[in-house]
Amino acid sequence: MHRLNAWLRRHPVVVDAAWAAMVLFVGLLPNDSFSDGWRFDAQILIAVLLPALMVFRRRFPDITVAAATGLGLGQVAADVLPAASSLAYLVFAYTGAAFGQKWTSRLALVAGLAAGPLVFWQLHPLKTVANGAGDYHTRPYSFGEAALITLLMSTPFILCWAWGRLTRVRRAYLTELEDRAARLERERDAQSKVAVAAERARIARELHDVVAHNVSVMIVQADGAAYVLDNSPQQAKEALGTIASTGRQALVEMRRLLGVLRTADTAEEYVPQPGVEELPELLEQVRTAGLQVDYATSGHPRELPRGVELTVYRIVQEALTNVRKHGGPDVHARVAVDFGERELAVLVEDDGRGSTDEQLAVGGTDGLGHGLIGMRERVGMVSGSLDVGPRPGGGFRIRAILPLKAAH
Repeated sequence: MHRLNAWLRRHPVVVDAAWAAMVLFVGLLPNDSFSDGWRFDAQILIAVLLPALMVFRRRFPDITVAAATGLGLGQVAADVLPAASSLAYLVFAYTGAAFGQKWTSRLALVAGLAAGPLVFWQLHPLKTVANGAGDYHTRPYSFGEAALITLLMSTPFILCWAWGRLTRVRRAYLTELEDRAARLERERDAQSKVAVAAERARIARELHDVVAHNVSVMIVQADGAAYVLDNSPQQAKEALGTIASTGRQALVEMRRLLGVLRTADTAEEYVPQPGVEELPELLEQVRTAGLQVDYATSGHPRELPRGVELTVYRIVQEALTNVRKHGGPDVHARVAVDFGERELAVLVEDDGRGSTDEQLAVGGTDGLGHGLIGMRERVGMVSGSLDVGPRPGGGFRIRAILPLKAAH
């Protein structure tokens, strides 16, 4: 039954043709309303034309409604009495309101309102009344009686027109719901694509920070090991051990990040990300690589949002990597973290030779500038601010302000 209903909705002409066949059959049945002579032929012609128009009423609503209105006016003008086929006019009142344009709907409404007075005028009815002596005679209907009758005769047309308007409104509502569902589905797909792109960008930033930091440590240690290999084998052995442990740590982090790409779940199910508590380990690793770093905290340390924790760690990691790359020999760095009531301040500065404008813009000859770009993106994700530039008196400074909720 459901398939049949769906098929009929896809083929409205078949449904209209079936109804038209019924109207044609009823219209051609002999009845008392048939006239003689040419009026009989006109009634037969109308009984055939109206069902023919019904077949195409939904495909060409404007044309069929206008044609049916003209046919009805011609029937009244020619004084051809209504027959059973005149029920089709109710169908066209509905069609004009449900499927036609605005002017077609108005035409159907005006025709429906005029149908009652026109038919009443065409029939010229007389009312039969009885006098006091028991005799009967006829007289015209009064104005009030005529108005009531014409109103009753127009009521079916008005009801059909109102039904058509409700159908149009309901169809427009369903269309709007379908469009909204399709739009929401497109937005959901777009949001999924944006989420995937954001996740890949995050992983790219993580990989950049991990690789840049650990590889730079390994390079420094390898150079140191090669320098002291002949004179101090023990120091060379310690440097090689640092290279091995740093490489293993980098490999673990890279596997963890790339593993996210192989899983369907992307929502906060990774291993714990590094945060402020892991900064001493990071600085110890940097000191082992030969960079002197001082570390200080102030304020009241407390648990921070995971995004802020990771942002702080990666800023410090990238900043110290840049110090090793651009600071020069005998550089000294300082890292300070201040826990405020409403914000967290991170300061990384050094007394080296700093960075040139080219290195700040495009990363110089040994990079593409992704480090500072990644810092700005990370700070922007937590609605913070980042200030980078040369330090008064020489060196370079990176200062990030990350907003926090007030401590209770």
